Amino acid sequence: MSWIHSAAFSAEPLYLNTASMGLPPQATTDALTRELVGWAAGRRQANDYDGTVSRSRQLYAELVHAPAPWVAIGNQVSPLVGLIAASVPDGAEVLFAENDFTSISFPFAAHADRGLRLREVPMHRIAEEIGPETAWVVVSAVQSRNGVAADLDAIEAAAKRHGARTLIDLTQSAGWKDVDASRFDATVCAAYKWLLCPRGTAFLTLDPELHERIRPLAANWYAGEDPWSSIYGLPLRLAADARRFDVSPAWQAWVGTEASLDFLLGIGAPELEAHALEVSAAFASAAGLPDARSAILALAPVEGAVGEIRDTLERLDVMAANRAGNLRLSFHVHNTAEEVEHLGEALRGLVHIVTGR
Repeated sequence: MSWIHSAAFSAEPLYLNTASMGLPPQATTDALTRELVGWAAGRRQANDYDGTVSRSRQLYAELVHAPAPWVAIGNQVSPLVGLIAASVPDGAEVLFAENDFTSISFPFAAHADRGLRLREVPMHRIAEEIGPETAWVVVSAVQSRNGVAADLDAIEAAAKRHGARTLIDLTQSAGWKDVDASRFDATVCAAYKWLLCPRGTAFLTLDPELHERIRPLAANWYAGEDPWSSIYGLPLRLAADARRFDVSPAWQAWVGTEASLDFLLGIGAPELEAHALEVSAAFASAAGLPDARSAILALAPVEGAVGEIRDTLERLDVMAANRAGNLRLSFHVHNTAEEVEHLGEALRGLVHIVTGR
């Protein structure tokens, strides 16, 4: 690529673990440092953060191509999914991808006593398994364990054909992959991975048609039409749009979130995707592997190579992850093709790509 943003980061190892925890750019580190100094000096008030949260909501909406009134803020994915799970009628069918991340399946499984019929099918068969009895299709846009992308076009078309609703987890896609959240009934995203934010911020997008159908189980003062006139007494008076599902924000975390989203949007979603795929492809080529066209690669060791792989990662000071027994590498804006080619050459002949089938 003609642009490289690695200078905006200060990681010491070769950091290939964004799928576990994103790195803050320098702008985020600076914003958080200023915030902590101001807090310690007694120069902060609760309403100082209203603009920060509002701008973060707008920035996220822009990044995922959704209207800002569709966006609610939260702290983690599972409570946001839980809102939707609680709305599913007794006995309804909910369809999942096999072995998807449990933050999107467990909230539905907790309603087993209501007779929900939960079906897991292989990722590549999701669209064909949607039928007239399917109430919701719940799937990650990109799988955490192996980086395999869902066929969102096919899923969207099949869901519309059968009248099923769609809930898409963007946690492992938004930030490196250019996704359009407005195509789906609901999406969720934890911001501490590819959005490079502090842990403790998350987003929900919800089609306006569902704003009155989903019960705001965490209704609170911050979800009020005017939060600062909603802090005492009944009656319930919630925002008319998706803000009715907001939870009171963890202030400092949102300062970092605003800065990180601003940084990413300064690059642009298409450019972020092109760069992540370029770096991933450079690694794959150097390692003698096929290009998986994903920013997340799951690599299984060839027989007898586990020790050599471990030694290689230690020698080259690589920060990565182990998921489902495989080495998981993730490539983002701070990585360059040159640095990952060196690792690819060192792992050549020691690993092979894990696919989703």
